Amino acid sequence: MDPGFSVDDIAPIAILMDELRSEDVQLRLNAIHRISTIALALGPDRARNELIPFLQDSVDDEDEVLLALAEELGRNFEEYIGGSEYAHLLLGPLENLSAVEETLVRDKATESITKVSAVLSQAQIEQFYIPLVHRLSRGEWFTSRTSSCALYAPVYDKVAPPLQDELRRSFATLGSDDTPMVRRAAAKWLGPLVKKYSKQHVLTDGLVIYRRLQSDDQDSVRLLTVEDLIAIAQQLTPAEVKDQLLKQIKQTVSDKSWRVRYMAATHFNELADTVGQELVREELIAHYVQLLKDNEAEVRTAAAGQIPGFAKLLEKEVILARIVPCVRDLCQDTSQHVRAALANQISGLAPLLEKDATIEHLLPLFLHLLKDEFPEVRLNIISKLEQVNSVIGIELLSESLLPAIVELAEDKSWRVRQAIIEYIPLLANQLGKPFFDEQLGNLCMSWLGDTVFSIREAATLNLKKLTEVFGVEWAKVQIVPRVVGMGQHPNYLYRMTTVQAISTIASSLTLDIVRGEILDTLLQLSADPIPNIRFNVAKALEVLATTFGDTAEGRQLVLQKIVPVLEQQKNDQDADVRFFAVRALQKAHEVAA
Repeated sequence: MDPGFSVDDIAPIAILMDELRSEDVQLRLNAIHRISTIALALGPDRARNELIPFLQDSVDDEDEVLLALAEELGRNFEEYIGGSEYAHLLLGPLENLSAVEETLVRDKATESITKVSAVLSQAQIEQFYIPLVHRLSRGEWFTSRTSSCALYAPVYDKVAPPLQDELRRSFATLGSDDTPMVRRAAAKWLGPLVKKYSKQHVLTDGLVIYRRLQSDDQDSVRLLTVEDLIAIAQQLTPAEVKDQLLKQIKQTVSDKSWRVRYMAATHFNELADTVGQELVREELIAHYVQLLKDNEAEVRTAAAGQIPGFAKLLEKEVILARIVPCVRDLCQDTSQHVRAALANQISGLAPLLEKDATIEHLLPLFLHLLKDEFPEVRLNIISKLEQVNSVIGIELLSESLLPAIVELAEDKSWRVRQAIIEYIPLLANQLGKPFFDEQLGNLCMSWLGDTVFSIREAATLNLKKLTEVFGVEWAKVQIVPRVVGMGQHPNYLYRMTTVQAISTIASSLTLDIVRGEILDTLLQLSADPIPNIRFNVAKALEVLATTFGDTAEGRQLVLQKIVPVLEQQKNDQDADVRFFAVRALQKAHEVAA
């Protein structure tokens, strides 16, 4: 284990303690971050006998320092104190940190205790870890009881049955604690613990705790029980779920708090996957429709995000009868966020409904969403068109697709314009060369002259991707002449874009195209009156040299055409041009050597 510097450089424990007692928080923080290195220098015996007791008494400090200490003790710190047989000694300082007021410190301390538990033997767990859990669980302050909830699941299956009985009883007490924060923690950690229970104990203990928490008067507790519901359902058969949990499922989906219903909608597919198809058809579909029609937009948004995943569990006829009418309503939803979520997922229904039903029922909805006034809705539809295309073909969509793309391409928000550029290669692949050349070719070139640099940069990268989609010969005809033509433009931004586009797409082209169509324009721009263009030419020439200089023909081009221009540029009156020319010249000589 390399501490990063020699042991001789380590400050003795006395100096460390002085640093930890310093009034300077940063000094104390630095000392904490050096603890593992210092423990290594002290050796295992002194680390156990001096350092650990000192740390156990050092909990009266700034939260930032305590957080660092909790984190350091969880980083395999047992290796510095003699190995896993002494790992239980770390539980002392971590127990103290688990009871402090600051939540971040407590969470990090319990996380580190969990890491330590992984290296403890069963004897150590029963002798040291379980008593720690009981002390925290019965602590006077809610902070320690809250922390204790996270510590049951990691060791439950590592202890003897009598201790498991104790742990279940103790956790049940936490689930009915007077303090909402403790019950909230119990709800959060019940799921991981129930997964360790036997079927019998899920039914006799887990369900009791869950039902109590699921009917809690605090919605912040109830919303955390949604994941507990799934964890318990995973342990039961579909018949047992129907018998034991159906009431709770109904209560959760109909909860008076939208936050609870939102959690139910967010995790609905996980629940549906767990309970079995029969229960989905008989019960869950009605609950899901209820969530899709919820009066809160946040709930409808979450439910819309589950549409294709849930629909996979249903027959085609059921999707058409129950889900598609809801989808049709959501297309007209007053909330743009609901429509955006729907647009992101609706295409997933196409493979399930197949061609005829997709054309009849979904195509009108796609076209409607493509005309939505909210850009994100249109973008989401366009980004997922591949699924629809694979089912019905792009022809039926292209009529409405093109106006939507053009409108997005001219959106006043540059971020929207940038987003549609990123989807162009995907669309190009679907549309094919003829349609693309006729309808979108000019649009792609127009982005090169955008007033926003990020758009021009994205547009050049777009050309490179299009070259990879349609091939070099297509690029030679459709892209290269237009890029080169911009090099003669009176506006320097267009000339700059030519240089940057050449740098970007060069690696996707052939040496013949570069030599015959591109290089002369680039060399002419090396004498441009604008220094920014001249030094970008130097950078572009460096790209060409490194890209094509690995062949005899390429090396000849570098020596005959590129090097002479760079030799001139290295004497340029502008310092930046000279810098990049010298750098490019060095690279050119390296590849041509």
